[in-house]
Amino acid sequence: MRDAAPQTIYLKDYTPFGYLIDSVALTFKLHPTQTRVLSKIAFRPNPDAPDRRFFLHGEDLNLISAKIDGKDVTTRDVDGGLEADAPDAPFVWEAEVEISPSTNTALEGLYMSNGMYCTQCEAEGFRKITYYPDRPDVMAPFHVRIEGQDPILLSNGNPGAKGDGFAEWSDPWKKPAYLFALVAGDLINHPGQFTTQSGKEIELNIWVRPGDEHKCAFGMQALKDSMKWDEDVYGREYDLDIFNIVAVDDFNMGAMENKGLNIFNSSAVLASPETSTDANFERIEAIIAHEYFHNWTGNRITCRDWFQLCLKEGLTVYRDHQFTADMRSGDVARIENVLALRARQFPEDQGPLSHPVRPEEFQEINNFYTATVYEKGAEVIGMLKTLVGDDAYAKALDLYFDRHDGDAATIEDWLKVFEDFTGRDLSQFKLWYSQSGTPKLSVTEDWDASTGTFTLTFTQSTAPTPGQDQKDPKVIPVAIGLLNPNGDEVQATDVFEMTQASQSYQVTGLAVRPIPSILRGFSAPVVLDHDIDNDRRAFLFAHDTDSFNRWEAGRDLARDSLLAMIRDGAEPNALYLDSLQRVIQDPSLEPAYKAYLLGQPGDSELARALSEMGETPDPDAIHAASKAFRKAKAQALAAHLPALYEAHLVKGPFLPDADGAGKRALANAALSLLTKLDAGSAAQTQFDRADNMTEQLAALGQLIETGTGEAALAAFYDQWQADRLVIDKWFALQVALATPDQAAGVTRKLTEHADFDMKNPNRFRATLGALAGNHAGFHHKSGAGYALLTDWLIQLDDLNPQTTARMCSAFQTWRAYDEDRQELIKTQLERILAKKDLSRDTSEMITRILG
Repeated sequence: MRDAAPQTIYLKDYTPFGYLIDSVALTFKLHPTQTRVLSKIAFRPNPDAPDRRFFLHGEDLNLISAKIDGKDVTTRDVDGGLEADAPDAPFVWEAEVEISPSTNTALEGLYMSNGMYCTQCEAEGFRKITYYPDRPDVMAPFHVRIEGQDPILLSNGNPGAKGDGFAEWSDPWKKPAYLFALVAGDLINHPGQFTTQSGKEIELNIWVRPGDEHKCAFGMQALKDSMKWDEDVYGREYDLDIFNIVAVDDFNMGAMENKGLNIFNSSAVLASPETSTDANFERIEAIIAHEYFHNWTGNRITCRDWFQLCLKEGLTVYRDHQFTADMRSGDVARIENVLALRARQFPEDQGPLSHPVRPEEFQEINNFYTATVYEKGAEVIGMLKTLVGDDAYAKALDLYFDRHDGDAATIEDWLKVFEDFTGRDLSQFKLWYSQSGTPKLSVTEDWDASTGTFTLTFTQSTAPTPGQDQKDPKVIPVAIGLLNPNGDEVQATDVFEMTQASQSYQVTGLAVRPIPSILRGFSAPVVLDHDIDNDRRAFLFAHDTDSFNRWEAGRDLARDSLLAMIRDGAEPNALYLDSLQRVIQDPSLEPAYKAYLLGQPGDSELARALSEMGETPDPDAIHAASKAFRKAKAQALAAHLPALYEAHLVKGPFLPDADGAGKRALANAALSLLTKLDAGSAAQTQFDRADNMTEQLAALGQLIETGTGEAALAAFYDQWQADRLVIDKWFALQVALATPDQAAGVTRKLTEHADFDMKNPNRFRATLGALAGNHAGFHHKSGAGYALLTDWLIQLDDLNPQTTARMCSAFQTWRAYDEDRQELIKTQLERILAKKDLSRDTSEMITRILG
């Protein structure tokens, strides 16, 4: 375990490594507890480096031997690795180390998962494999030889010689060590083939454990679709002879883009109609695309240092968002992306874990694989595209690939490409990378009937965040449309580029006062403060020609009603319920979009809204209001729900496409409301006849909510107990839907179940992560939820610091609640911080949360 004593690393202190690498040769002699790794690395002095200290990172390595130019060399152990005296000329470093994959429970470096050898090297896992300058700006071609008894031996690049007990792989493209990968095990491949736009044939494989072969077809098609899309939209062709994906059960992340050998969490690649929901299929499609797209935005062009993480992740997330929008519904995809941003990134940006898209300091880089870097980073790319236009964006990307192919680049390199191509000065836009916090965009209206002039005055402000008390105005693209009182569009979407703290947008020559539709398509990641009444919201809900803003108007109506119910015990807003009845009958709206219209703000979102208004959220009151609101919606729509449900039940074979998924989403949304009226009768019928996981799991959830799900839960477990990914769902659903008084108890009971395995990140997140997501249950006034999560985080930290640290974010909003809950949470945070030998990962997170 790494020393928990924090050492802060600063962006301003970057210096290049003292040596360049011409080639890397690695030999692995695999053994569960005594794997030998032999390295042979050709170094030469870096003329651009001011420091020629020969330092190699290394952790948990048993050094057997070390040589320079064939002669034994004396090494010195230093913090984080070793040093040696090296010549000021080209030389060859050779080392042999011993490592123990089977006892590596941190799942970083080389470890074992159900008897399979696999690796995870991003961000700093390669230093647990051998001594090496483990930093992203040190790039080299790798040749790998694997010796072992497993039938399948895989690494990066193209296959070379192989025989009984060995296989060799060569990757001709320079890469940093974090992109190294190795897999060895008893695996079966689902094969495929792709022909590139230049006519090159690429061998494709998805490698799985025996028994999972039938869950690969969708993932293979998603890979082919991704390869074709990247050629068509970005002009990027694949550059090796083979592309391998491996499914691994024990994995801290969703997947990893290692060059030519992507390693995936099983949950992010394995799918079948019987075991996977439509949401699983869509997630798998997006993650496969994301990792494939990294081949160019992350691998061919990587990051100079880890402060530039958003360069590869923000851009690649934006690209996978574009892909999903093209493959499915663009309108629905945008809603999904914004919901995820607001649920994960907005709380992060407004709390103690707030940091810029490009941080300027960190102690543990694993803690900065965050929604800010990924999701907000993607929004920044989207704003840049909006500002320069589609054509300029595409041509600037071509220039970026041409100019920086093979480089370890920076945000400055990225923006310079756009400045050079468009002639724009992006120095102010760069504030999106350096300033943390979510801007608040306030707007007022003015109408001059005598001249037909309509004016919108915008004011932007960003609250102080940790380490940043003062904020400068950002460039904010505000997409605006205007409607007349009949609902017709009198001005199509126009992008207003805001650059000042306060600025006005004006339209003249209008016959009547228009109704503005502001921030269309969610054109910037800001909080819009527009003081309008519910009649205006209902008008936009009925008439807005921008699909996102139409949905947003309905959600704002629902939120306003829910907040009144929470504060004052008010009745559900009749205007919203009447509006929803009319909108839901609109035949022009696609089913998936209607399913989102039937939704409502979640409990955590309502708590955040109250906190932003300076009020203290009451989790019990929020839960009660949400429950009552759902019941009121069901009663208001009672006449329409049976027909809506029946009309969208999909007959025939299950297809995981956008059309079928949209219909099932709407049917299940209708079922959720029907259950409030029939006590679960329709849900029981659906559960009994379901032949796919989307319908079965939705029905099971409704039965649990009615309190009649015990028999269905037992039947579900009996049916699926041999499928680890389905049983993750079984764990998660029970905790997520437990009543506030029962949530901690249900979770505790499940942690005692024979199938609970704290070493498996998927199972741990399914259980304890679901508890953190059960707002009223986690924040129960007894503090039982806080204590239970803390108990398990303390245990897990010794085994898997990375997963532990990320789970600590459940406590990040603690200061929003009442004093009693704050004291309960603070006690648990201090318990974690007081743990002996607390990992550096978790120590940094808890320290930041405590402030």
